[in-house]
Amino acid sequence: MCNHAKLKRKRGRPAATPPETTVADISNAASSPTTTESDVELVNSNPPPSSSQHRRGRSRNNPTPETPTARVSPISVHPGSNGSVSPLVESDCDVARVVPSMDSVVKVFCVHTEPNFSLPWQRKRQYSSSSSGFVIKGRRVLTNAHSVEHYTQVKLKKRGSDTKYLATVLAIGTECDIALLTVDDDEFWKGVSPVEFGDLPALQDAVTVVGYPIGGDTISVTSGVVSRIEILSYVHGSTELLGLQIDAAINSGNSGGPAFDDKGICVGIAFQSLKHEDAENIGYVIPTPVIRHFIQDYEKNGKYTGFPILGIEWQKMENPDLRLSMGMKTDQKGVLIRRIDPTSPQFKVLKPSDIILNFNGFDIANDGTVPFRHGERIGFSYLVSQKYTGDSAEMKVLRNSKSLKLKILLGTHSRLVPAHNEGRPPSYYIVAGLVFTTVSVPYLRSEYGKDYGFEAPVKLLDKLLYEMPQSVDEQIVVVSQVLVAEINIGYEEIANTQVLAFNGQPVKNLKSLASMVESCNDEYLKFDLEFQQILVLQTKAAKEATLDILATHCIPSAMSDDLKT
Repeated sequence: MCNHAKLKRKRGRPAATPPETTVADISNAASSPTTTESDVELVNSNPPPSSSQHRRGRSRNNPTPETPTARVSPISVHPGSNGSVSPLVESDCDVARVVPSMDSVVKVFCVHTEPNFSLPWQRKRQYSSSSSGFVIKGRRVLTNAHSVEHYTQVKLKKRGSDTKYLATVLAIGTECDIALLTVDDDEFWKGVSPVEFGDLPALQDAVTVVGYPIGGDTISVTSGVVSRIEILSYVHGSTELLGLQIDAAINSGNSGGPAFDDKGICVGIAFQSLKHEDAENIGYVIPTPVIRHFIQDYEKNGKYTGFPILGIEWQKMENPDLRLSMGMKTDQKGVLIRRIDPTSPQFKVLKPSDIILNFNGFDIANDGTVPFRHGERIGFSYLVSQKYTGDSAEMKVLRNSKSLKLKILLGTHSRLVPAHNEGRPPSYYIVAGLVFTTVSVPYLRSEYGKDYGFEAPVKLLDKLLYEMPQSVDEQIVVVSQVLVAEINIGYEEIANTQVLAFNGQPVKNLKSLASMVESCNDEYLKFDLEFQQILVLQTKAAKEATLDILATHCIPSAMSDDLKT
């Protein structure tokens, strides 16, 4: 697992013992994780440098985290034939019998250069990390998306080799936390056999995780069993997909390594673990259905297009009075649609208060689950995630006590506050020292640290958690900070305040704001901010002062490249 800040999607003061929480998702509310998402972490063997820039929020007295120390097991010794004591050394062939494809596991070295969302015209200091990966057919290598996030250079090293080969990143699936790499050098592929994928394992099936975690430089093997199969919260992608929980140790550096069954067939990719005082050896694996979806999506479209969602919020129908009031018969089960994303294809097909009875031939229970395997049930979002972006599906809904069959088109999720910038640098626009930018989860984390769920303004958190975009290109535009100058006297303390309108025109996104300001011929620039604040500047003086302010702060341009086109 690569090192990543622990994400928290809750507000208020933390309880002494983290309670069970349900992670809200626009596509569904299917699963109720038994742990907070803050407990699940992604770890790199070389973490990025910590940022000391936590502005405009109350300081938190967090105890210094205890530095993990690698535990070295004692070497087993056995008496030799002459009575001497010699260490027990296991030969390579013994290990190979357990994991035949171990030579296909590679070590991934990555140099990252993250954008600076608080100072969007520059990047942070680069840092290095190491993780794991493995070879698949087609001269390709799989690893985790967080292992190569914001990469500037990626290198791979085979087991037993002293050579690092330069790799090319073909695709990054942020939602499913998978990345696809390749190497142009033919020497890399000599003597390497691709890993074969198997089916979804059963509970208590043996699994072996192979990778390059901390504690040494050579390959490491840990074993355990499959303890749970359900819809999991993917921390890096801020989404919910099918996942495996195993009790094999997954440590820093294991990210991207394969999990094999007892026949040496790959059943998943190690990607995150649970770090909690009451939990031990709880690791999570991306299963083969998600991996195949990612690979087939890339092969079909030439790029990663994502996992589709319904674009709705729904609630359970477990209360009998609720079902009776909605006109449901005693033999009918389903879930109630609360809200529909205006940007989703379903907005014109479904209606609030519709009851989803069936999706693609599978009856949905009152708790939002469908039959999975013998003796198991799973959230019906699993059925949606098996589809591809642009696919169609059939639904059976109850509307005004009448059963209807509808055909819907599946699309990807458009968030008002994006969870990721998909590798793109942040957008910004500067006029008279006012720095305008858009709100995203990386921006909140940059401004308020990993505890942005506690420290960020409530209004921004409300938009993050509950508000839906009214159009695909809608953004939350804020005055990030004010670069102090004579022209902006009195506005110096404005920070992270949303811009609602400019000269009486609503601000839809940052590009529209920049366009309106640049083309403005009025005497004044008037910005309407939230909380009924007004910011006014003389147009001519503001534009003239901008160049001097940019030069003072060594800023190359008044706007990001994406706003210039």
